[in-house]
Amino acid sequence: MKRLEGKVVLITGGARGMGETGVRRLSSEGAKVVFTDISEEAGKQLESEFSENISFFKQDVSNEQDWIDVIRHTEETFGPLDVLVNNAGIDLPAEEIEKVETASYQKVIDVNQLSVFLGMKHATTSMRKNGGGSIVNISSLAGIIGAPQKIAYTASKFAVRGMTKAAALELGQYGIRVNSVHPGFIKTAMTEGLVTPELEASFPLRRAGEPDEVTNIVVYLASDESSYSTGAEFVIDGGLGAQ
Repeated sequence: MKRLEGKVVLITGGARGMGETGVRRLSSEGAKVVFTDISEEAGKQLESEFSENISFFKQDVSNEQDWIDVIRHTEETFGPLDVLVNNAGIDLPAEEIEKVETASYQKVIDVNQLSVFLGMKHATTSMRKNGGGSIVNISSLAGIIGAPQKIAYTASKFAVRGMTKAAALELGQYGIRVNSVHPGFIKTAMTEGLVTPELEASFPLRRAGEPDEVTNIVVYLASDESSYSTGAEFVIDGGLGAQ
């Protein structure tokens, strides 16, 4: 049997990058997948590649009404939610604290942090109908160690780590597990131009990670294989944080 056979999964930021890889893998493992993205064109294109058990929903993850609407859409399409993957995220170019615009800082907080709160808030109601579920929050290595000239991104990803623990303590009584995933440098559009051969040579494993390597952990946490894991941090950074 496939590892996610029959599970209903919602993943944000699913049209591109690690999110797209996640959509493909979650589906291949038997899940019924609703994926969201702010880009309707990219979302519709990906949706068109599947014949069944996939549904795209355009979503601004920082908008609470969009969360209400996508949970309703998920339940009407596939049934109550089993798994939420809070994957959507943005970053700013590296910049000194004194030069960071407050509006830009707030935008990162809204997309990376507020969205995770909203997702957990509204997914919980749906998951309780099933007697439990799994929430997977994509944080970052920058949610464990500081990143210079990345004040907004670091703040948002540390917050995701903390919210994960608070939610895990509260939601365990309902059979809902909550864990965070902390990727290091992964080869995606967001890191294009940042990951150079010289930088990779400084990593313990001498290379950046692949999106599939992050998705392996997401699938594990979404599945019943991780039934006794909650409130935990799963780091996938090639050993970078051990230095």
